[in-house]
Amino acid sequence: MKNEFKNKRILVTGGTGSIGSTIVKHVLQFDPLQVRVLSRDESKQHSLEQECDNDKRLRLLIGDIRDRERVQMAMENVDIVFHAAAMKHVVSCENDPFEAVKTNVLGTQNVITCALSSKVSKVIGISTDKATDPVSVMGCTKLLAEKIMLASRFYSGHKVTRFCFVRFGNVLSTRGSVVPLFYKQIIKGGPVTVTDPKMVRFFMSIDEAIGLVFEAIKFMNDREIFVLKMPVIRICDLAKAMIEMYAPRLNLDPEKIKIKITGAKSGERINEKLLTKDEAAYALETKKMFIITPVIGVENRDSLSAKQFTGIKKSANKDYSTEGKRMLSLVEIKEKLMQDEDSLARMVSLFY
Repeated sequence: MKNEFKNKRILVTGGTGSIGSTIVKHVLQFDPLQVRVLSRDESKQHSLEQECDNDKRLRLLIGDIRDRERVQMAMENVDIVFHAAAMKHVVSCENDPFEAVKTNVLGTQNVITCALSSKVSKVIGISTDKATDPVSVMGCTKLLAEKIMLASRFYSGHKVTRFCFVRFGNVLSTRGSVVPLFYKQIIKGGPVTVTDPKMVRFFMSIDEAIGLVFEAIKFMNDREIFVLKMPVIRICDLAKAMIEMYAPRLNLDPEKIKIKITGAKSGERINEKLLTKDEAAYALETKKMFIITPVIGVENRDSLSAKQFTGIKKSANKDYSTEGKRMLSLVEIKEKLMQDEDSLARMVSLFY
């Protein structure tokens, strides 16, 4: 990755969020000229600055992607943009749908427009499994963000900017993940709240999420969507595994901490999907991921830079969802949580 970032100016929108801040910390390891963070929260910016040991290459910019003029100023002379700013909570987007549109759709349009006019080399958008065949406001706005960014070629003419997206499942131990919520509830002695006992989700660690982002920046050609193949976890099993793991550490009896079923929230669905039937028809596949290629504007799919992956082939999947997939056992879930202990520790610290 050093070749991608050395002596480059990088902009991370939403760079104080869980994913954005991790991108910032990783990119700083690869000798960039400057890493700019555009976000709205000065307190989180101050915390990020401390976590990065006041690195002089870090430039913190207060601003909102809804403000096109501010985005344009932030993007001046930038080489690569990671677009992580978004409204990402399903319930918040259901309650405030107009705000979700302003941030996730119009904000993304501002990023696209400014990237084209600033002659940015690459733009990598961060999306979600909820954008696949969406049923929620959040999913719909993120799908539209994907569509307008990947269709921007019709506006770009001969401009140099290339775009791609990565599509995440649920990322363990990030803000908004159920993991810190469950931990907080365990600290209080329960109950641990699960909306529906049948609720199933794709999960990935934050390191796997960042790894996917860096794979995309390295191998993107133009207008692909990169999707990591992920394990499937039943949310009730995740709650059980966390109670068994963390209650003893907190000197609590796991048998006394109960799981309470609260009912599905507005916009929630039981199963998640990462790849639709229509997308599968244009998808390539490796051992680790799917690469959804553009539907139009590609004369020879075999010439895509994704061919650089070992074992690349046309996807044989009709779609890719949690339905019918093997669920991780309690032991496997605990192993997954232990792999993400550093991220968990950061989240846990918020509750003391």
